[in-house]
Amino acid sequence: MSFATVPTIEIDPYGFANAAQLILSPNQDARPPATEVDMIVIHNISLPPHHYGGQGIMQLFTNQLDPQAHPYYAEIAQLKVSSHFLIRRTGELIQFVSCEQRAWHAGVSQWQGRERCNDFSIGIELEGSDIEAFEAEQYIILQMLIKALQKRYPIRHIVGHSDIAPGRKTDPGPFFDWQRIS
Repeated sequence: MSFATVPTIEIDPYGFANAAQLILSPNQDARPPATEVDMIVIHNISLPPHHYGGQGIMQLFTNQLDPQAHPYYAEIAQLKVSSHFLIRRTGELIQFVSCEQRAWHAGVSQWQGRERCNDFSIGIELEGSDIEAFEAEQYIILQMLIKALQKRYPIRHIVGHSDIAPGRKTDPGPFFDWQRIS
């Protein structure tokens, strides 16, 4: 669904956003019992790198990426990764994993002494890269999604992947405008 047609975003009791296209990823599992979801992790992704609008991200998150389709894909096709959400450059919102489940987006990570950030976070991927600015439509949907998540979960931290995996990850990158989501 594009940003122009989204009147509001709400997260239902099952962890699904009403305004998102649902493409379920097998790369998910249960959160540890009694885990409070209190963090959002913002990422960027483009497949192939620095190319937008294709199916590569969806194929990666659903284990359908063809390693022959692009030289870079041969390096990553075997990965088992996912995120809760993807916001395309057009503002389209796609959900891969219920917020009630653990998506596999953070990898080796820690925040304020807590390790395994996937356990207590919601991952949001922005279609983009470290080398250029994100689109206004993406910020509009991101703001709406954050508000919906804050209404449903006790979100206390909104961080970048680089904050929870410093030295290993750089996203959402230097062009992400943190002021646009505060």
